[in-house]
Amino acid sequence: MANKAPTEIIHGAVPPRDILLQFITDNPDRASKREIAKAFGLKGEARVELKAALKALEGDGLVNKTRKSLSRPGALPPVTVLDITTRDKDGELIGRPAEWPDEAGVAPAVAIRQSSADRAKGKAPVGGLGDRVLAKIFPNKDRDGPAYTARIIKVLDKRQGALLGVYREMPGTGGGRLMPIERRGEEMVIEASDIGDAKDGDLIEVEVGRMSNRLGLARAKVLNVVGSVASEKAISMIAIHAHGIPYIFPQSVLDEAEAAKPATMKNREDWRHLPLVTIDPHDAKDHDDAVYAEPDTSPDNPGGVIVTVAIADVSYYIRSKSALDREALKRGNSVYFPDRVVPMLPERISNDLCSLREGVDRPALAVRMVFSKEGRKASHTFHRIMMKSAAKLSYQQAQAAIDGKPDEKSGPLLEPILKPLWAAYAILKVGRDRRQPLELDMPERKIILKEDGTVDRVFVPERLDAHKLIEEMMIQANVAAAETLEKKRQPLVYRIHDAPSLSKQEVLREFLTTIGFSLVKGGNLRSNSFNGILAKAEGTQHQTIVNEMVLRSQSQAVYSPDNIGHFGLNLMKYAHFTSPIRRYADLIVHRGLVGSLGLGEGGITPEEEATLADVAAEISTFERRAMAAERDTINRLIAHHLATRIGDEFDGQVSGVTKSGLFISLPQFGADGFIPVSTLGRDYFIYDEAHQALTGEKTGLGYQLGDGVRVKLVEAVPLAGALRFDILSEGKKMPTGIRSFHKATRRGKPGPKKPGTRPPRGRR
Repeated sequence: MANKAPTEIIHGAVPPRDILLQFITDNPDRASKREIAKAFGLKGEARVELKAALKALEGDGLVNKTRKSLSRPGALPPVTVLDITTRDKDGELIGRPAEWPDEAGVAPAVAIRQSSADRAKGKAPVGGLGDRVLAKIFPNKDRDGPAYTARIIKVLDKRQGALLGVYREMPGTGGGRLMPIERRGEEMVIEASDIGDAKDGDLIEVEVGRMSNRLGLARAKVLNVVGSVASEKAISMIAIHAHGIPYIFPQSVLDEAEAAKPATMKNREDWRHLPLVTIDPHDAKDHDDAVYAEPDTSPDNPGGVIVTVAIADVSYYIRSKSALDREALKRGNSVYFPDRVVPMLPERISNDLCSLREGVDRPALAVRMVFSKEGRKASHTFHRIMMKSAAKLSYQQAQAAIDGKPDEKSGPLLEPILKPLWAAYAILKVGRDRRQPLELDMPERKIILKEDGTVDRVFVPERLDAHKLIEEMMIQANVAAAETLEKKRQPLVYRIHDAPSLSKQEVLREFLTTIGFSLVKGGNLRSNSFNGILAKAEGTQHQTIVNEMVLRSQSQAVYSPDNIGHFGLNLMKYAHFTSPIRRYADLIVHRGLVGSLGLGEGGITPEEEATLADVAAEISTFERRAMAAERDTINRLIAHHLATRIGDEFDGQVSGVTKSGLFISLPQFGADGFIPVSTLGRDYFIYDEAHQALTGEKTGLGYQLGDGVRVKLVEAVPLAGALRFDILSEGKKMPTGIRSFHKATRRGKPGPKKPGTRPPRGRR
């Protein structure tokens, strides 16, 4: 259909919705109202009808409108968290995705549907206005209505009757107002008798009451003062509420946790003699993995090693369909903020009974893995054990001992425990180097807070061999778990990571050509195809942005009962096994191992096996929810931190380019801000998606992804986590290829058709 109008419609009449959508999809270079009218021979009244039809498509989220053209938005995942925001003309509920990037345009509308059976029984649909729900998504094949329909899987619980906002005093009234923190929120009146201990500028939780007699606003009563809106405690609470993260354990869950008793030796091997050690961050409160390594003395494996990984036996305590299990599934994972953790399990379980404490008997599932001197796994076995951790070490403590600076605790462990661990890691690294997983260099910044909860400093922690040792041993334990369950034909939840889509490969390929790099063409790319590019960029001015662009090109890792392998790790069989305290997926794998290997109580049930697809979709969604909440909290924190530095100048880097302007990152803070295109200068700037650039039409000067720039901070909006800059650096002369592209586009010749959405970050 590209380059010509469909012949099966009446020339001169506005085509049906599906034909319009197909034309926009197939002709992105001709997707303006003017070009569409020309293609279908529309004149006079027909052009007015076309305008209305296109506006309806935009309202339903089927197309995104920019200043000059229309485009199709990105597809929703098969299971999505929706906010139910309105009703259509027939009274049906309409939702939109709770998470949707600003640069992607209008979020698509989703019609909430009932099954025919429920309709026949007269049942009302689950959920109502204002609810946040987890829903199964289906493309809408009808010509009318929103882009998608959905079936609600479950309503995601929020704290009933409680809203979050900022308290503002109203002089002369004795009372104040609740100012909403969400864009769809409403102001409310707080009478003097309902203020409690709230002060102007405090973040508060309120209970919504009857309508006030004054101003026609709802009345609210303060339930809890979270703290000053400038403190991190308040900022993390904003994210918790905004993303609907359950953070209060029901009393039934707490009671069940408190009633739990220490595990016995029934169905367990006694491994308390084995000097397993935990190596974690220095401030870790729970310890769910321990390691030990020794040379393999078998004559059949000269130079080989035996690596043992022991993981807290959470499945012994968290039984299927219990209150603890239901709450853990509702949370999906623990969520980590700079000032707090919202745990998946109560402290009685996570920090006590399942934490592998030093010198204390603790139940565990252990895997004993035998590797050849070439780093190839020869065999492995799983065991349900009772262990006693020989020591609790931090990464820095263990690394210092290996580097010749042991302390009183690590010194005695150096020869019998630490050196054998590092010798085993050297062998595992041989296998890792041969496997060639994706080697992205994306340092994670850590925020250090002051006592008052505000930002003290932002830094990048050093990446130690101790970190890499634990990571590789955990990866090998995860592989062993997947292999064992497959061999036993036990249904499980894999951790899968698809290869980059062809469209994302093309976006990356086009960008790389602008800096003199190349990416081979073809649909069979492997992780090492990207490693060559990353190695070439190392040490150059392009290192950071090339790593960022390669990351953006990747698919998101998710959970699924259907295995397609893990592209990033370059592994065919992979499942999460090593963190059952903080991830529900690992708990499922533990139950599968216990049941399929006949290791006693707490195995997976047939009912659980039947729902693995839905559970995998849910916990994948909850993982994205946690990542978004963590990211939003950091953005708000940095915006608060920089709010006192309006007018200051910074060195930044162009981290994103859109028609609307430039996204700028400040590497020293891990912060991102925006420069509107209208403030770049007097020239008219043309957006080149293929080259990720904005170029002045008259001057030929512009800005491209990866450019280093000098900027001035002109606005900080802490509650939104938003920063706005003015550009101080003059644009550079754009390469000939980019300027030629612009000239061809202005003459009406179509340029390359490349999608440019930014994918969410994933986790291994």
